[in-house]
Amino acid sequence: MQNMIYYTAQIINQLISVYMLAIVIYALMSWFPNAYGTALGRFLARIVEPFERLFNFATIGMISLAPLVALAVLTFVQYGVTYVANLLISFVAY
Repeated sequence: MQNMIYYTAQIINQLISVYMLAIVIYALMSWFPNAYGTALGRFLARIVEPFERLFNFATIGMISLAPLVALAVLTFVQYGVTYVANLLISFVAY
């Protein structure tokens, strides 16, 4: 049971890490002209923009800080998943 909880938490954390990488790549694509028009750009837009729209309030002038806020939120979610997994593992151990 402990191994199942541990591996489930690891899989969730790895999926979140991959999503965070997608956010970083999508943000860096803004530096290249017409990058959003490519197949990769359209794919990343479909998976990243819905989550980033939640943080559109974070702007300074013309600079959007939505990717940074999204990454911070996902980092806290990763810590939360790890914490809950550790709690469950310690609960199951007794």
